Parts: sequence; C-alpha cells; structure tokens
Amino acid sequence: MSAGEGTPAVARMVSLAEALQQAVALHQAGRLPQAARLYRAILDADPNQFDALRLLALIDAVDGRPADARGLLDRALAQRPDSAAAHMDRASVCKALGEYEEALASCCRALALRPDSPDLVNLQGAILLDLERYPEALVACETALALQPASAATNYNRGLALQLLQRPAEALASYDDALRSEPAFPEALHNRGNVLHALGRYDEALASWDLALAQKPDFPQALHSRGLLLHELRRHDEALVAFDRAVALDPGFAAAFNDRGLTLNELLRHDEALASCEQALAIRPDYSEAFINCGVIFSRWKRYEFAVDAYNRALLIKPDSIEALHNRGLALQQLARYKEAAADFARALEIDPAARYSRAMLLFMRLQCCDWREFEPAARQFAAEVADGTATAVPFPMLCIADAPTAHRRCAEAWVAANYPPAPVPLWRGERYEHERIRVAYLSADFKEHAMAYLMAELFERHDRARFEVTGVSWGSPEASPMRTRLMGAFERFVEVQGWSDPDVARLLRELEIDIAVDLNGFTHDGRLGILAQRPAPVQVNYLGYPGTLGAPYIDYIVADTVVIPEEDRKDYAEQVAYLPDSYQVNDRRRRIAEVTPTRGQAGLPERGVVFCSFNNNCKITPEVFAVWMRLLQAVEGSVLWLLEGNAVALSNLRREAQARGVSAKRLVFAPRVDLAEHLARHRLADLFLDTLPYNAHTTTSDALWAGLPVVTCLGAAFAGRVAGSLLRAAGLPELVTTSLAEYEALSLRLARKPEALAAMKAKLVRNRDTCALFDSERFRRHLEAAYATMWERVQRGEAPAGSATPQAANRRLDQPTPTGDRRQHHTRSFDTK
Repeated sequence: MSAGEGTPAVARMVSLAEALQQAVALHQAGRLPQAARLYRAILDADPNQFDALRLLALIDAVDGRPADARGLLDRALAQRPDSAAAHMDRASVCKALGEYEEALASCCRALALRPDSPDLVNLQGAILLDLERYPEALVACETALALQPASAATNYNRGLALQLLQRPAEALASYDDALRSEPAFPEALHNRGNVLHALGRYDEALASWDLALAQKPDFPQALHSRGLLLHELRRHDEALVAFDRAVALDPGFAAAFNDRGLTLNELLRHDEALASCEQALAIRPDYSEAFINCGVIFSRWKRYEFAVDAYNRALLIKPDSIEALHNRGLALQQLARYKEAAADFARALEIDPAARYSRAMLLFMRLQCCDWREFEPAARQFAAEVADGTATAVPFPMLCIADAPTAHRRCAEAWVAANYPPAPVPLWRGERYEHERIRVAYLSADFKEHAMAYLMAELFERHDRARFEVTGVSWGSPEASPMRTRLMGAFERFVEVQGWSDPDVARLLRELEIDIAVDLNGFTHDGRLGILAQRPAPVQVNYLGYPGTLGAPYIDYIVADTVVIPEEDRKDYAEQVAYLPDSYQVNDRRRRIAEVTPTRGQAGLPERGVVFCSFNNNCKITPEVFAVWMRLLQAVEGSVLWLLEGNAVALSNLRREAQARGVSAKRLVFAPRVDLAEHLARHRLADLFLDTLPYNAHTTTSDALWAGLPVVTCLGAAFAGRVAGSLLRAAGLPELVTTSLAEYEALSLRLARKPEALAAMKAKLVRNRDTCALFDSERFRRHLEAAYATMWERVQRGEAPAGSATPQAANRRLDQPTPTGDRRQHHTRSFDTK
C-alpha cells in the first residue's frame, strides 16, 4: 500500500494506537496480509513505531522474507535496544538466514536482558547446534529444561544434541520426553526413528517413521530416512518406493535423488540409477557424494574409466574425501593401475589412519606392484590387528598378506556382517523337497575362459544324471568362447541371470526347489554372496573359488581335504567341513596341451641351464620367497627364473629387487600371457616350478603337474597356503611338499643340482598322471557326489549341517604315496551319516 493510499485510512482512526490494536487483532486471527497492510500504513505515518516494525518483521519472516524481517528488526532495535523480544526475534531471523554467529550474538543480548527465559535458552541451544558446537548446545538445552522441564521443543533439541554427540540411547529418551509433552510432533518421531536406526532397532525405527508420516504425510525427510534403512536391509524395492515418494514431494531434495540412485543400482537398473544421481547433481552441482555414487554405478557397470573420472570430480570438491579416495583406488585396481591405486589408499590412511579397509588394500596393491618396502613388518602387524578385532580388511587380499586362518575367519565374518548379512526372512524355511533326483545348482560369474571353468568343466559333464539334476546359474559376461559353449552344454539347465538382482536370483533358486546351492566365487571378483544370504536352498556350499572360510552363517559346508584343513584347524572355519578322501580340487582331464612346444629361444630362455619357473600372479610373490629364489639363482650357475608377465611396475620392481640381492636382472625372464593350450605346452621348457607362500599356486599347480612339470611347495598355515601340498599328495608326489622355507630352499637346490634326480621326478609325474587321484575325474565325481548326498540326507532327516568324519584315506601322512588306478564304480561315502 502506498503512502498516499494508507495515510487517509489511518487518519480516519482516533489514533495510531487504535490502528495498532486493530492490526494486532488481525495478526492474532491469522489474517496476515490484512495485518501487514495495516502495519505498513502505521509505519507510513510513523516510520519509527516500534511495535509495527517488530510485528511486521514477524510476518515477513513467516512469509519467507527473512532479509526484509531483519531490516525491520534493526530499525525497531534502534528505537528500543533494551527489547529482549526484538533481540530474540532477530536471532531467529538470522538463524533462518544461516547467519549463525550473528544469531548467537542477538540471542546473547536477549539473554542478558532476560536470563531466566527458557525459550531464549532453548533458542541459544538450537543456534549452537547449527554452529556444530554440540557440547555447549547440550548445556543450553539442559539449562532450559531446568527452567521448563516439560518443553517439547527443548527436549527435541536436547535429543538432537545427544544424537550428534553419538549418545543415541540418551537421545532416544529425550525424544520420548518431547513426545510425551506433544504426541503430534512428527519431527520428533522422525529423529526418534533415526536414533532407533543407529541403535539397530530397525522395526521400531520403521514404526516411528510410519507414525511421523501418518501425522505429516508430506514429510519427505521421513520418507528419505525410511528409504535409507530399507536400502541397508536390502529391501530395495520398498526403499525405492520411499525415495520415489520423497522426490515427488520435494523435487529439490538432492540427497533423496542421490540415495535413490544407489538403490536403483542395487536393483541393476544402472541407467535409471545414473540419471537419478545426475538429477542430484543438477540440484547441487557441488554434491561430492553424488559424484561418488556415479562412480559406484559406473564400477558396477564395469565402466572403470568413467568411475575414475567421477571420483576425480568428487575429489575436486572434497580433496580429503576418504570414500572417494578408497573407491577410486578400487576402480584403478580393476584397470591394473596398481601404483596409482596404492597412492589413493595411502592418502586415505594419511587422512584417517583407521580408514576402513584401506590398509589391507594398500598392502595388496603394493604386492601387485612387487613393492615390498616395509611390507613384512606392516603385514605382520596388520594381520595381528585383524585377528584381535582392531582392524578390518577385505577378505581376498588377506590371503596374500597373512598366513593366519584365525585372522582370515575374523576378516570374513566382519565383511559378511557389514556387507552380506543374512536376510531377516529366509526364502527356504525348512520345507522338505520330494525330488526323484538331488537338485544341485552351481553359481558363478566365471562360466567362461577362466581358471574355475578349466578345472570344473568335466565334472559338470560327468555328474550322474540318474541321481543328480544339475543347473548352472551364470551372472558373468556372456562372452562367446569354446569353453562357454562347452559349459552351456554340460548342464541340464543353464540360466543367464546377468542384470538380475540378488533377491531375484535367490527367488529363482527357491522356485526351482534347488536342494544344494554351490557358490563357486566366494569373495573373488564379481562374487555375489548376497544371493545365498537370502537362504534360497536347504544346503549351501562354499567350493573352489575362494580358498578359505566365507564366515557366513548361511553357508553350511566348505569342501576340503585334510591337507588344506587339518582336523585341528576346523575352529577357524565358520562352515562345517565336508572332507574328500584325496584332494578337494577337481581337475579336467580334457584340458588340451598344444602339440607344438616353442623352443627355449622362442620363449626368451637360455638354451642351457636350469629354468626355475613360477607362473603365479605378481600379488602372490612375497619378499621372503623372492629372497629364496634369488639365493637359488646365485647357487645354480646359469639358471634363470621364469615368471608370468604382469604389470610394468611389477616387472621394474622385480628387476630392481633382483639386483639389490646381487642377481642380474637379465636372469629374470617374463612370459607373456597366451591361451591355455599354448601356456601348458611351454611348461615343458622349465625344469622346476617354485611355489609361493602364503598363497600357493592353485590352478597353476594343477597346470604344471598336468603338463609334467614338478612343483616344490612349502606348506603354510591357512587353506590358501596348503593347496599345492594337497595337489602334490593326490598326484603321488608328497616328497615335494616341505614344511619350512629352509627345507623348501634345500629341496629345490638339491633337485636343481642333480639332473638325474629331477629327471626321475619328472618321469614319476608322467607315470602318475594317468592313474593318480588328482587327475581321476571319475573318482573325484563319485567322492563329491557322495558328499552332496550326505548333506541332502541330513536335511531330509531334519538334521542340522554337520562336518564329516575324517576319511580313512585322508589320514595318510604327506610322505606316504597315494594309491592309484582305483576306477571301480562305487559310491564312497566321504563323511559320517550316523
């Protein structure tokens, strides 16, 4: 209203006092536009009228014009600087503007005038919360409560302070006090749900948010919190509904779009997931967490270069983001850029020495680079910290870092609890299936040209179809190859589930009434333990892919032998141990070896001299084992060490380490990667395969033995360090298994210096190959099927999973030969059925 319009109206009134009285009545009646017009008319007549200035400021604040409100209050306080109410109002307006220091100053001026006002002390607490001065905020709230114990607002603020101080139980009590005073308080119910979430009381949290939403259906923050918990509980379909409702109510809710993207990613709806995170970035271009989530989505999509770029963008915004550094390190690992990955994990640890999982990954990346600077003491200390529960690690790298089964179990259990907890409602709940044949499903990402497939293809083909119905469940890339074609024909049912969520795959297994689900990945790349976390099958088995315990309460058995898991070590395995009589590892007798063997010259090897060989991945080479190898080269004139060619950084470091130990770098020869048949053929050029510790050669040992190359191994403490010993025993060569690195070195040197002894060992291996247990696929098939049958029979009798009694055949010492040539058609029970 202009001055010309308003002044006559005021003039018609007896006095400005009457006009003010009428404006206040309109204000109190909620007729704010009319009250505001009258306040402005009064101010046209008297620009310094204190009450009109202050009360119009309150209307401006309610109408979303806090800057205008502050200007009016400044004019009011110029007239009456001793008004506690005006100072309090100014504090509230500055708080709404995000000017928290100015708000606190105004609040303190008001408190100097009215120190006994509980509302003022509560406001001071609320502003201190905004300033992240949580201990002071808590003191202010408790002071206010001493003045007014039943204040819902103050109990709410006290609860928030306690929540932010990581005191959730006390925060819960404070929110409950607020709700006793004011039951219809949806914000208190929302935060109460957040505290219950933090306390792990998930059902109560969901109930609290549901009550908040019943009181305030258009409450996007409560929907967002509900979605976050449902996502955490892996109830992704329900989480998505909550996020969808949140963003529909508030299209500017960047966090809800961001977290919606993560849920869509878990549902394998990658395009939609990326679009949702990009929407969050459109709302908040400096939202580093949304860039991180874009990186997570790209990584899940295996578009690692794009993931690295997304993490780079996040780090431009927040250079010290541990999450972005760690995730970028993981993406760089997949690109084999191990040195750069190590730098990211190291930087994360500089920022926070307790950064979760980063220390294990740093050690692992340095192993990939053969960068052993201070590796051994760091690895020993870290393994001890994992074993006593003070550190966390990704399970697979721990196999290379520590020869400690206790640490491996603790590591696996912590990883499963954090990432793959059991579903609250299992899909299989004790039903007894009445099938004519036992239904076995093998689950893997690696039904392709892969070490697992090279070992298992013949087993899939040989399964007794009269007793077993065999299904393959594949989520790996369906790349065309001879092995892929062979595997697809080996199963009665082969199901492609790439693009399916874990719950969807689990429901498929339940619908197919699978009796025994066998996980062939474990913690290896692309493993999906979340499928079996839903408990879709009566029997769930850990086999072959991961050489150790999965630490999961829903995995019933691990297939093993008494070399890889001695009786006394059962305590280090969460699963029941299903012992096989020979070796736990299956082999495929149909693996082809190329007929043409290259010459030594063609392979870059010297025409004369002993060729020591180790075709393990770089990450398995430790400084302690490498030192043994260098001593062997020094002791055996003209000898060379033939290694598998890895990344360029590792090659450079290995050459440097050799020279540092007095060995010419030229005595290290690196073999490029070739197809399997050619790789097996070139083993014929080597004289002796040298194993690694703490992580032995596994499929690589079988390759060497199949190709006729003897392997010397050292028996470790953990499963991963005992596999070669198992294979050598089953191949009838227990004399090549040592129990210390000193013995390992001495045996390798003796064989290298005695060509006749080495020739005799090779001749023995050639003789054994066609008759030994290791390469007797039919014998292995019978033993594994007997184990499956016993597992199934226990379920049919309603009995819990139980490990096998040690097979009598497995009680032989490693220095005793294994009987060979047993081809009788019988079904040997491999464990106790009593």
